[in-house]
Amino acid sequence: MSPWAPRLSSHGGVPDDPTTRGRATLSEPTTPAVTIVVPSGIDMVALLGDRDSLLRTVEQELPAADILVRGNEIRIGGADGPLAQRLISEMIALLERGQHLGPEQVRRTLVMLRGGQPAPGERPAEVLTLNIVSSRGRTVRPKTLNQKRYVDAIDANTITFGIGPAGTGKTYLAMAKAVQALQSKQVNRIILTRPAVEAGERLGYLPGTLYEKIDPYLRPLYDALHDMLDPDAVPRLMQTGTIEVAPLAYMRGRTLNDAFIILDEAQNTSPEQMKMFLTRLGFGSKVVVTGDVTQVDLPTGTRSGLRVVREILDGIPDVHFAMLTSTDVVRHRLVAEIVDAYTRWDEQQPGASGPRGARSHR
Repeated sequence: MSPWAPRLSSHGGVPDDPTTRGRATLSEPTTPAVTIVVPSGIDMVALLGDRDSLLRTVEQELPAADILVRGNEIRIGGADGPLAQRLISEMIALLERGQHLGPEQVRRTLVMLRGGQPAPGERPAEVLTLNIVSSRGRTVRPKTLNQKRYVDAIDANTITFGIGPAGTGKTYLAMAKAVQALQSKQVNRIILTRPAVEAGERLGYLPGTLYEKIDPYLRPLYDALHDMLDPDAVPRLMQTGTIEVAPLAYMRGRTLNDAFIILDEAQNTSPEQMKMFLTRLGFGSKVVVTGDVTQVDLPTGTRSGLRVVREILDGIPDVHFAMLTSTDVVRHRLVAEIVDAYTRWDEQQPGASGPRGARSHR
């Protein structure tokens, strides 16, 4: 009998049922195989999951890997063996950094590893444990390699453009960096702005004053603020002008010094509005512009300022364009599939020459 028999279950002290353990109990690993010795401080249940649920996730994602577990040793072989070894090593590193492992973390780690050998500072365990801002027990962190590069670009550049589909964390991460900059006194205030462009509706049909009509356009920015700051502090900071949330039209004629400025939904700016906004930049300030060039709600025939600005500013020092894709979507997994399906459909339309501004995408 092979020494690599099914390991004793941590749920009762008897061998797990082979019908529920996948290949980990049905086959010998193919050669060459590598044995990973899990450090004594790592809980095997935390690593492999309750009733080996995370082990099954690894096996589902890497079907050509042969994985056998005995005590605190994991023997890995098969065609997917090298990738499985790296994945389990990163899972151990995440646990050593105090992170909780779940299927989502395992899959995101694997996506990063499939991208090739990580550059310094870009190991999955480093990406997934990078803390940006914490509030009330919640911590905002990048969840993909592109998100981490986007965050690094904000640190390194005065003007950063975050361009990508819905759900990639463009605005949320920019808001977290703004809060971090305010808390560390790198800036004196945060200015958040959006163009008030309708997505099929008309402002005039909404009840109330002008401010009440504009409020729905700015609501996502308020929601993100409340996630990252004490809710009681937000009204006070807004009252003192430390945080300002306003429509883009209110930026005209101003010079914004010592501020972290975010322009959200920038695909709905005209080229003239984009130029107006970017020239508000003052000393000691940082600008982040976010948008999705596939969700343009401008009238037919109006060019998106976000599309034009890349042609104009590409290559200028201290200006960076961070591109996010469907693989960076951190909402429900179906969101990424929906984004890809719309992209394929757009490319098949007559006369398609790039991302289309279909209002129905919203």
